[in-house]
Amino acid sequence: MQATATLKNANVESIMGAFAAKIDSSAFATWIAPLKAEVCQKRLNLVAQNQFTADYVKREYGEILKAIAADFLLDLNIVAGSAVNNIVKCANDNVVCEFMPVKKNQNAKQNGFDKFIACDENMFAVAACKKMALGNASFSQLFIYGGSGAGKSMLLDCICDASTQHIVKMTGGQFVADFARSLRDNTIFSFKDYCRNCDIFMMDDVCALAGKRASMDEFLQLIMDLKNAGKSIVLTANAAPNALNGFDRRVQSLFASGLVVDVVAPNAFVRRSLLIRNGVKTDVAEELSKSIAADGHLVDGVINKIKTYTELMGESVNMAVASRLLGDVLQKNRTPISMVKAMCEKMSVSYDEICGNSRARRLVRARQIMMAALKSATNLSLTEIGNVCGGRDHATVVYALNQIENQKGVDLMLNAEIDAMVKLCK
Repeated sequence: MQATATLKNANVESIMGAFAAKIDSSAFATWIAPLKAEVCQKRLNLVAQNQFTADYVKREYGEILKAIAADFLLDLNIVAGSAVNNIVKCANDNVVCEFMPVKKNQNAKQNGFDKFIACDENMFAVAACKKMALGNASFSQLFIYGGSGAGKSMLLDCICDASTQHIVKMTGGQFVADFARSLRDNTIFSFKDYCRNCDIFMMDDVCALAGKRASMDEFLQLIMDLKNAGKSIVLTANAAPNALNGFDRRVQSLFASGLVVDVVAPNAFVRRSLLIRNGVKTDVAEELSKSIAADGHLVDGVINKIKTYTELMGESVNMAVASRLLGDVLQKNRTPISMVKAMCEKMSVSYDEICGNSRARRLVRARQIMMAALKSATNLSLTEIGNVCGGRDHATVVYALNQIENQKGVDLMLNAEIDAMVKLCK
């Protein structure tokens, strides 16, 4: 008799009222109330707007909803509204939006990483990217950082070339723009589904999210959902997680929770190899590699200019032509900053680290050697030397030079290191 009465009262209004009594009001309004509920053949069907909502409700509230449905002698079934013809559809406020899921790369290149010429310092980063492309990486996310022109974006392209998995790749600026548009058009759930419908999610330049609180909150939720689902994540930035500007400690900690690797700008060997690979004569490439700044974007510009000249003028480029053609990019007069950057490359430290406040032993030693080299190779005053080494004051430079003098008698390698740095400055 009780069962008959319960079945009779198993209408949508009473069931939703029971849900509201057991679930926090804000959570109910956000996740449960928008569901379409119907009772059919002793089964309660809850239809979500999209697969993301259905999965979230199952994971967070499935047990509670199932228990309440059982009180009404009903089975529970939570499903997404529509997923037709491999197109993710979502209706929000009567607006229908479609996102095509990322297709598998059927023509994946087994040699996708061949276009990235790696120096010794970048071998670890390349190995990590190859592991990510294979889809069996043990680390949950990969964070790649380095200066402009170091090759971060190219590594993402290499992963795309070498992988056969579903990949969603976007820039930080694109994420911000698409998120804002989805809010304006009331298609936020379609945007969420699009970002999550992948095996590997990539974002190039997360620095674009700095200062954009709503976009950052959405991105952090995306990262957590992808991690919980066992998906792979690759992020790039121009600085290490703990050195990012405009990000709070919580975000920096999340970025640092995976594998963090750095990439350095192309050295002379890499620049020479890139030039030769693109048809530049060996002797010209040798000379240009010494005169072009360590910036991959600048190397690409030089290659494009030489190729275009050869195509339009019908003649090959020798060193005389190259000197005239590339006068705007060749380093003729060495500036103090360019000298410091050259020494940074030689000593495998970044210019930002030298100019920073870190007191790590290797950085302190590198700064002191650079100051001693600048003192020997230039006519700069001690104050000027301090300025190009991160704004150090006169007393700091004097202390560094005294330390170097004291160590010369006991460190047999120090004189050789200083001589090598002096040669770079001339």
